[in-house]
This record gives sequence, structure tokens and C-alpha cells, in this order.
Amino acid sequence: MKISTKGRYALRVLADIAEHGTDKNVSIREMAERQEISDKYLEGIVARLSAAGFVKSGRGKYGGYRLTREPKDYNVYEILNAAEDSIALVACLEDDADICPRADSCLTMPLWTHLQHRFRECMEEISLQDVMDRKFSV
Repeated sequence: MKISTKGRYALRVLADIAEHGTDKNVSIREMAERQEISDKYLEGIVARLSAAGFVKSGRGKYGGYRLTREPKDYNVYEILNAAEDSIALVACLEDDADICPRADSCLTMPLWTHLQHRFRECMEEISLQDVMDRKFSV
């Protein structure tokens, strides 16, 4: 699985809103400038985040976006799941995949299922606040 720019940018956008939107809405233009992402591409990402209920919008002179929860209440899995078309490690585990006719006899299916489960658990343990606090090192 390769996390696309949509997923990476969704994390950056939510972190940007969390950082700059504590007392005001954050506009697409402001985020686009800070994150060096085109307004148009950012609109598509924010639309996905809004549809998932992660951000709410305000209109008018002080319009823009705000988080619907505290950063500690978002996890990386749900953010990537909202932004990406799929976060399955292999195609046969995708939500919309037809059941593989070999699933019952496939020797590797339990491995992929196990790895997918562990990957999801790991991502669910990391909050947006953890990302903002840079709690990770190599």
C-alpha cells in the first residue's frame, strides 16, 4: 500500500486547521499558501474531510474551516480512510473487492489479513495531536 498525496495532504490540512484555527476559521487560501498545495486540489481534500464530518465550514467574510473535534480525538487511520480511495494492503482486502474465489484456499490470505489488522491498529493508536506534537523519531 502506498499512501497517496490525498492522504498525506489530509493529515497536513487537519494539522494546519488545528494549529491556526483555535479561535477562527481557516480559509482554503491560507492553508494552500502555508502548505504549498494548490487551492483547487485542497478543495477536493477538504470536501472529503467535510463529508467525513472532520471539519465544518463557515461562510462570509470570516469563512473557512474548523475542526469538529479536538486534535487528540482524531486518529490517523480514520483520516487516511476518509482521504484515500483505499488503504488496503492488497487488492483482495479492499472494501469493494469481489470475494476472491481462492480466498478459502489461499495460503497468503491469513497473512494479508493479519498485516492489515496490525497496520490498522497502529494507525488507530496515533492521534492528530501526536502528529502535531512530533512524537515520532526514526
